[in-house]
Amino acid sequence: MRWLVGWSSTAAGAWGGAVGHGGRDEGRYDDGDTYGGRVGYDGETLQPVGSQLLWGDPDPLWAVGDWRPDEVRVVKADARTRIAVLGTCGASDEQLRVGLFAARGGALRHLTAWPGSYTAVVQVGRRITVCGDLAGARPVFHTPWAGGTAYATAALPLADLIEANLDFGHLAALLAAPDVPAALHDSTPYDGVRRVPPGHALILRAGAREIAGYDPVASLAVAAPPADPDSAVDAVRDALVDAVRARLSAPRHVPDIDPGPVPGMGPAERRAARGMPVPGIGADLSGGPASGTLALLAAGLPGMPGTVLGHGTGAGERLLAVTFNDLTTRAREEELQRAGALAANPRLHHVVVTGAEESLPYADLDGPLTDEPGPSLVTAARHRARLAAGSADHFTGYGARQVLDAHPARLADLLMDRKRRHLVRPVAALTKADGSVLVPARVYGAARRLARTPYRQGVENLADRLLHRSFEDDPGGAVGASLAALTWAGPGPAARWLTGEALAEVSVLLQNSAHRAGVGPGQRPGDYRARAALTRHAADLRILEQAAEIRSQRLHAPFLDNQVVRACRALPETLRVQPGARAAILRTVLKGAGITELPPGWGAPAHGTAATTVRNGLRLAIDPLLTLFEAPLLAEAGLIEARVVRKAVRAAASGEPLPLDGIADLISLELWLHRLLSRRGTCWTGTPARARAVPGGIAPQRRAVSSGG
Repeated sequence: MRWLVGWSSTAAGAWGGAVGHGGRDEGRYDDGDTYGGRVGYDGETLQPVGSQLLWGDPDPLWAVGDWRPDEVRVVKADARTRIAVLGTCGASDEQLRVGLFAARGGALRHLTAWPGSYTAVVQVGRRITVCGDLAGARPVFHTPWAGGTAYATAALPLADLIEANLDFGHLAALLAAPDVPAALHDSTPYDGVRRVPPGHALILRAGAREIAGYDPVASLAVAAPPADPDSAVDAVRDALVDAVRARLSAPRHVPDIDPGPVPGMGPAERRAARGMPVPGIGADLSGGPASGTLALLAAGLPGMPGTVLGHGTGAGERLLAVTFNDLTTRAREEELQRAGALAANPRLHHVVVTGAEESLPYADLDGPLTDEPGPSLVTAARHRARLAAGSADHFTGYGARQVLDAHPARLADLLMDRKRRHLVRPVAALTKADGSVLVPARVYGAARRLARTPYRQGVENLADRLLHRSFEDDPGGAVGASLAALTWAGPGPAARWLTGEALAEVSVLLQNSAHRAGVGPGQRPGDYRARAALTRHAADLRILEQAAEIRSQRLHAPFLDNQVVRACRALPETLRVQPGARAAILRTVLKGAGITELPPGWGAPAHGTAATTVRNGLRLAIDPLLTLFEAPLLAEAGLIEARVVRKAVRAAASGEPLPLDGIADLISLELWLHRLLSRRGTCWTGTPARARAVPGGIAPQRRAVSSGG
């Protein structure tokens, strides 16, 4: 894991005399800044474990973890005006300096408009500004501490700093309504640690904090101006090309040196067995349009994508394209054939990674502790098997569906804008998939109801459903899923297995949110639901990166970059709601980049195999899963009843039509709690052993519903 952490104090305070490293001016730590440090319980200087100091007192900032040298940049205008950028950023030092001057005057959007994926921190005197991203893949957290505010890009270090207990209300909301921002609000699994919403920045002035938005959202009162589809797609192409080029222009890195041969193993097998990626740049190549687009762009742009600095002939090597072949199912043969056809490109070197029962979901329940829980914990081993054969810098297509596809609730947006004729093609596609002549009336009726439902009423309806345990059967097929999504807010797939008290607490949270003065998203239901879905997906990708991490490897998801998200949001709704819109947009993107030869069927929707794969994994892992829920921590916290969940796991493994995503949410949260409570140590020096998150284990606090709060 890698994160940055710092704090803003109300005053300089009493500092010790230890001298730290200075701040860094365009690559040099030599400006004489010092960090006196707060003195811990045992007389040690309080600072993060394994950190490098970027600047010192009175508002210090550290970079923690295995950051590469080019991923940490600090540019100064004067002794108290500077900017730190951590991550992959395509801006030059001069552009950073211009952005610093703009931020000094209060303009924040400039800090988020460079290609790449990064976190920017600006210090102007005693004012600190930390910018999160639009998707939520690089969040910012904060907590009150020592009379001021501590902040970080990970929640666990802050939880260790204040010895935070678990926030059981957040955990209940994470299971009952994971896609509803009103339920989660700004909370985290740690009580007292708060999250900055996507598209916002944390501004600290001598310890006082403020949350400010830097990106406008679509207004509910005024329709967005009509956008030209061709210009919008061109903007997506330019943003994607810039995002890929920012990664290609970064210095190449060589993983740890291979210690030597192993009998019976080739170099690639040795690297995979030792958990070492291949030097250079690679990409996923699943056969789908998103990963294929990134692989072809990365291989086609100039910059010798496979060359490692100081290695090779200098003529460039082929980009490594990795395809995962699940041997437990044969339903993806067409996608694998398309991946093979794409890999015939002479610029690509194709590697097929096979996986059998050992790579099914739930096959490996051991893993590292992540910053937060996420459903990807149950599939981390499956992804790790694929990524182990990847490159030191590896492109993935994560996020393309969320930023390009239309959420079903966007049909209500079209009705609000009086664009009924654009509903014909998506409704016709749903009718064809279902085969019922009643589909158009059902879909149109649901979209019309949503268009006429105020946000507050939508949240109150969900609160009432949770309070009375009103859950429908798992919607089958595209039509059922679309109808279920045509609401302002819906229950999560795991809600049906929560206790009545946990559901009542989430219901109270929703009601309080709905009755709060001035509450409401101020935007259209489709846009609101699409942003929430993107945030949820980006958060889970962040957890997947930590759970499936390969040492010395970086995963790149250009579709989640700020500029790509902005360009995709500018696409007209009338374009994105059409069937096959994502593939058509990406085909146009490739054509604009000079890539026209694509295999037949490229972009065709894949037949659903995920449910079969998950069910096979459940069936094979049924014994350890039932053991996990013999005395679960979730039951100790009062969120579930163990026998109810054990019964649900048995039923899902035997093939009963239950929401498998809900089973994954329960199991992943239980795994995360076990890993959190079994950890040793803390993220900080200068504190006693007890100074870590959840020092007392599971100790449920009094519920809001039982205390009348």
